[in-house]
Amino acid sequence: MSHDEDWVDVGAVDELEKRELQPVLAKRTRLALTYRAGKFTAISSACNHVGGPLAEGKLVGDYVECPWHYWKFHHATGRGEPGFESDAVPAYAVKVENGRVLVDLGSATRRHKSPHEQHPLARTPKREPGPIRIVGISTTAMTLTKERFSTSDNLLDEALAHAKSIGCDTRLVKLRELQFRPCEGFYSKSARACTWPCSITQMDPDDQLDQVYEAFVHWADVYLIATPIRWGAASSLYFKMVERMNCIQNQETIAGKHLLENKTAGFIITGGQDNVQGTAGQMLGFFAELGVQFPQFPYIAHSRGWSAEDMENNQRAVAESESLREGARALVDRCCAMARLMIDGTLVERAHVRGGRKAHRAGPRE
Repeated sequence: MSHDEDWVDVGAVDELEKRELQPVLAKRTRLALTYRAGKFTAISSACNHVGGPLAEGKLVGDYVECPWHYWKFHHATGRGEPGFESDAVPAYAVKVENGRVLVDLGSATRRHKSPHEQHPLARTPKREPGPIRIVGISTTAMTLTKERFSTSDNLLDEALAHAKSIGCDTRLVKLRELQFRPCEGFYSKSARACTWPCSITQMDPDDQLDQVYEAFVHWADVYLIATPIRWGAASSLYFKMVERMNCIQNQETIAGKHLLENKTAGFIITGGQDNVQGTAGQMLGFFAELGVQFPQFPYIAHSRGWSAEDMENNQRAVAESESLREGARALVDRCCAMARLMIDGTLVERAHVRGGRKAHRAGPRE
C-alpha cells in the first residue's frame, strides 16, 4: 500500500513535458519518464539485461528501447515487447499536482527476469586432455567464387599440414567464409555494455564469429594467424575480427575474468610492401593484451619491398620457397613447444631454424 510519503516530486510539468523520454531521479531510484498524448508514465531505468540505462534510449512505438543492446519494455506497464512479456521492469504510478510531476515509489510493480538459456560460449573454459590443438586463422579477403593464390594462406596451409603430421589436432577458419557483423561500439556506450559472450553474438543467431570465439577461448592451445600486408597493415578482415575480440579483453578489465589460459600465438605475414615489423608489432601488442604468450621468433614473414611492383613474382617467390615452408614448419614447432611448456611444464628443445626467415633466398636460386 502506498503512503503520502511515497509520492516524490521529480520536477515541473512545463519542463518535463518538453521531452518524450528522459531520466529522472526519485530519491535514489532512477526512472525513465515518458510523456506522450498529454500523459506521464514511469518505469525503472535499469534494463533487465545488464542494467543498461533505459531512460537514455528511445521510444519505439509504445516501448522504451535500451541504448545498450536494444531490449524493449512498455513505457507504461514495464512489460517486455511481444514474445518477451514475461520479462518486466518495475512500473510506477504518476500524477500531476499544482504544476509538478509526482511518482509513487510505493506503487512499483515487481521486476521479473525470465530465465534465459546460457549461451554455449558462456561456459567456463576448461582444457580437456589430448594433443596440442592448433587453429589457423586466414584473414585474406577474396571473392569466394573466384579464389586466387594467397601467399599467407599458402604458408598457413603448410604450417597446419606440418602440425597434423606431428600429432596435433588442427582447425582452419577462413574469415572470408564467415558472415559476421562489425563491432558496433557497445564499449563506447559503457564498459559494462561490452559483454561476454559478445553482445552481437548473443543477439544475432546468424553471426558466425562464434566459431572464432569457440576456437580461441575453449578449443585451441595455439593460434596461427595469417595475414597479407594491406597498405602497411594487416588485412581489413583481421581488424574486423580483433575489434570484435574487444569483448574478451574487456573481461580482464571490467569483470576480473581471464578467458585465455595458457594460449600461444604465432603469425604469418606476407605482402608486396615492406612493413612487416609494423604489422607484426600491432598483432603482437593486441594478443599480448589478451594474455596470450609467444614463442621465440613468434612470426615468419615475406615481402617484396617498396620497389617491386610485380606481384606475380611475389606469388612465385612464396610458392617456390622451401626456406619459407621450412620457416612455417619451424614456427609450428616453436608454438607447440611454448604450449607444452604452459600446459605440461616441459619445453622441448629443437634444432634452430632461422627466426622469421628475414632475407631468405626465394625461388629457383635455392
